[in-house]
Amino acid sequence: MSRYVLGIDQSTQGTKALLFDEEGSLLCRCDLPHQQYIDERGWVEHDPEEIYRNTVAVVKNLVEKAGIDKKEIAVLGISNQRETAMVWERATGKPVCNAVVWQCARGAAICDKIEAEGHGEMVRAHTGLQLSPYFSAAKIAWVLQNVEGAQEKADKGELCCGTIDSWLVFKLTGGKEFRTDYSNASRTQMFNISTLSWDKEVCGLFKIPTSCLAELTDSDGEYGMTDFDGYLDTPIPIRGVLGDSHGALFGQGCVEKGMIKTTYGTGSSIMMNIGKEPVFSKRVVTSLAWKLNGEVNYVLEGNINYTGAVITWLKDDLQLISSPAETEELALKANPKDRTYLVPAFTGLGAPYWDSDATGVISGLTRTTGRNEVVRAGLDCIAYQITDVIEAMSEESGIAIGELRVDGGPTRNRYLMQFQSDMAHVTVQVPSAEELSGIGAAYAAGIAAGIFTREEVFAKMTRTKFEPSMDTSVRDEKYQGWKKAVGQVLTR
Repeated sequence: MSRYVLGIDQSTQGTKALLFDEEGSLLCRCDLPHQQYIDERGWVEHDPEEIYRNTVAVVKNLVEKAGIDKKEIAVLGISNQRETAMVWERATGKPVCNAVVWQCARGAAICDKIEAEGHGEMVRAHTGLQLSPYFSAAKIAWVLQNVEGAQEKADKGELCCGTIDSWLVFKLTGGKEFRTDYSNASRTQMFNISTLSWDKEVCGLFKIPTSCLAELTDSDGEYGMTDFDGYLDTPIPIRGVLGDSHGALFGQGCVEKGMIKTTYGTGSSIMMNIGKEPVFSKRVVTSLAWKLNGEVNYVLEGNINYTGAVITWLKDDLQLISSPAETEELALKANPKDRTYLVPAFTGLGAPYWDSDATGVISGLTRTTGRNEVVRAGLDCIAYQITDVIEAMSEESGIAIGELRVDGGPTRNRYLMQFQSDMAHVTVQVPSAEELSGIGAAYAAGIAAGIFTREEVFAKMTRTKFEPSMDTSVRDEKYQGWKKAVGQVLTR
């Protein structure tokens, strides 16, 4: 019999199921999108019941598409959208409301109150995270404060307050297991990254009882058994759980101190493995990479709100392009002397600026600026923002960065990858494999189950390299122009 490894990547836009053979090669993939609920206030929600239904359905679709014997599926790994928070009844598994998505800032007033009371620095010192509604704590606090009866039930221990990984584990195991891994826990703003436990003092500020939080479990630990609501004849173990960016870091093979990757998605996560001791920063955040084989690795991470979403904006709102694939050709046709900059602060600026009140700007326009130049500025701003974070990480950690491993849809754009290499002045490596988040969780599960070895699966991956080629003086002039453009929108 073959032994297949199943990966589920539950992301912001949809749910993917991935099937890997015993060599770690991706054999088949299936996707199902889910509804995005966005209201006039900009609040963003997902229906967690729909996400769970899609998770079961996409696995069935995958097995049928691949034409395999489902008895040969040996183990499951899960990667998930992070920070998205939800609350459900422990006894019934029924959500008290929709999931509050990571993009949703409805908890801002809760964070402002904690900051005004003088606790912001303590929260950062304990959790490694800037006090922000971006993280799960403020979202859960908002639910407890605004859903009738929720706070009272939470105080009695009748609710589960968690992230999407813990919801899927709970549902997939029939409510037997309520667990989260260390990577997801470290992004909730309720986890103490020094003691590696839920922080009662911080949770107290948000009025979230620690009794409602999931059991902390190694990223390659035992999360229980699932048969996908009876679809499998024999239940399989869940042995890998990682937040999506951490999954991509592992999937990229960034397992040593100083290795760094960027995931280009709707937004971008730039993550650097800093080894077994935390480095605290005010410009980027400190989290856990994972806890594997009983050992913790830490990361520095910078999150950017709008990278791939800029391309979507060019297509859907400005209607300058009909598909993302057009951007490469248009950028290459742009006037090389044009100095148009786009600062995409549509909902403020993330790392390393942390200015939620900043608004976007297009600057440097001249009479000869046209479609090509604006599209190129849209691509360039992705590379500029990532370079800002890379430089901050290098300065904070004292580690010189020579290589950047990248993944996500925009990495297919050769213009963008070359420009990224030139701006950051590093070698950019694009892997042949896609779906690095799901790959990372599946690899962690496959290694834990004894199907893969770490050395062999990472050695198989091939990469395309982009080396810096731009004249240094030209690069410096371009980058300083970007810094000047950003300076125009900063409010603090």
